[in-house]
Amino acid sequence: MQKKLHIKKGDTVVVITGNNKGQKGRVLEVIRKTDRAIVEGVNMIKKHTKPNAENPQGGIVEREAPVHISNLMLEDPKMGATRIGRKLNDKGKLVRFSKKSGEEIK
Repeated sequence: MQKKLHIKKGDTVVVITGNNKGQKGRVLEVIRKTDRAIVEGVNMIKKHTKPNAENPQGGIVEREAPVHISNLMLEDPKMGATRIGRKLNDKGKLVRFSKKSGEEIK
């Protein structure tokens, strides 16, 4: 069984600690096996690539590296960085909500 994480693909997050502290971005991918997420424009690395069919010249490519989930916090559009909780809505479905504003997170 997979563990529940507080962050999903497509969420807007804020980095709360580390070299990229304060940076914001959209989650491109969540890697559940290692509890990491790839965030757009955060934790950029330079990757040296050999020439191939896709990139005949080869060279240095800049891309995002994974960030540990514990270093990320969901961003509420109204309140900024916020913790999240889970509760049953009126339809009986488990939904995420912002602890700061109390509003449901889509």
